[in-house]
Amino acid sequence: MKITPQCVVALTWTLKDTLGEELDVLEEPIEFLVGGNDLLAGLEEALQGHVEGDTVELQLEPQHAFGDYDDRLLFLEPRHLFPDNLEEGMGFEGLPEGCNAAAPRDRLYFVSDIYPDHVVMDGNHPLAGIALRIHLKVHAVREAQVSEIGRGTLGTGFFRMQVDNGDAPSDPDQAAGKPTLH
Repeated sequence: MKITPQCVVALTWTLKDTLGEELDVLEEPIEFLVGGNDLLAGLEEALQGHVEGDTVELQLEPQHAFGDYDDRLLFLEPRHLFPDNLEEGMGFEGLPEGCNAAAPRDRLYFVSDIYPDHVVMDGNHPLAGIALRIHLKVHAVREAQVSEIGRGTLGTGFFRMQVDNGDAPSDPDQAAGKPTLH
């Protein structure tokens, strides 16, 4: 089966920057919905018409990958609002109550720096501002199920920075406005 919109594709990849430094490797195939919200538009376009076993090489500039880095998505927040076991690189769905009201609530944030009294939270994707060289391998292609198409995603969040707030949180911490660790 050829890759077309509204199909499911199992991929592995190697992501590098333009200097050849390896940024991410996906060694075990993961399924993504083509035509939904799982993949970047440039990846979907490059995959069209390919079949199981094909490899695809492409380069995406930041505006076609994870966007340009936006320093307006950096927030200096009080340290006491975060868990004691906080570490650089930790991710949160939204920011806890008491943080900057101007910070978008429907984003993923990563801890970029920890100071005794403050924490720097970054709402940019970790690969924002970076041009990417991508080597993809197609491991399988199948028709998407109606339920998968209806959701618009298989739930793979690598390429998204916005949190789906369509449903009420089932986690009591989320319901109380506390951030969720990732």
